[in-house]
Amino acid sequence: MLHIGCHLSIAKGWARMAEEALGIAADTFQFFSRNPRGSKQKAPNEADLEALAALLRDKHFFPPLAHAPYTMNACSAKPELRDVARDMMRDDLAMLNRFLPDARYVFHPGSHTGQGVDKGIQLVISMLNQVLQRDQDVTVLLETMAGQGSEVGASFAELGAILSGVHVPERLGVCLDTCHVYAAGYDIVTDLEGVLRDFDQKIGLDRLHAVHLNDSMQGLGSHKDRHAVIGGGMIGWSAFVELINHPALRHLPFYLETPNELPGYGEEIGRLRAAYRE
Repeated sequence: MLHIGCHLSIAKGWARMAEEALGIAADTFQFFSRNPRGSKQKAPNEADLEALAALLRDKHFFPPLAHAPYTMNACSAKPELRDVARDMMRDDLAMLNRFLPDARYVFHPGSHTGQGVDKGIQLVISMLNQVLQRDQDVTVLLETMAGQGSEVGASFAELGAILSGVHVPERLGVCLDTCHVYAAGYDIVTDLEGVLRDFDQKIGLDRLHAVHLNDSMQGLGSHKDRHAVIGGGMIGWSAFVELINHPALRHLPFYLETPNELPGYGEEIGRLRAAYRE
């Protein structure tokens, strides 16, 4: 079965996201845990969250994916910004563990802002070791990055180094973003097998928990994070058909982050479902 959804907004309410997903034949979805460009978090509407949890159970959804805000930078050169990142993740995980314990939580490792990749990696590890708990239910995912500027996590080796330094590895995994890895130089169009082999060697395919499905406006190795609709960019439709049907990936949940509104997401989901080989 193809588990697929898109990015939805909590602006209309928590339960409303599940209703919108059902309306476009999605069986999972992604949402921002808070304002993507801010750090403040509104007190959750507990009745609405409980209604969402009930819908997820009743309609047999695959667990949703909560996305941390873009402002979270675990490896900033400024200690006060690292503290903000730590506190944001800690608060988000507490909320998810209480109301949506089956959810996953994805975040961008951050930008080292001139300190160097090795220092950035150590700072991300430090934050995760302060936040992750063995008794938590939610799995945290590192997102593969495109390598813009001083981003950490554009190579599988960098993500593998973070994973190997964390004290609670069973609560940490990876979300592969197709646009990002292509922009980072991983040729998922003509050498998907080679890319997955490298991922397995540096990280382990058992640590891959989710895939962001995005085409790329820019070419291979561009290091530009520019999403395009599926089949409307440099990756191309046939590569996505092979990707969702690959034996190592087909069981994973796929989340669209393409530049679309709800009807467009519905069309993409329909096309991908039709291309999935049961």
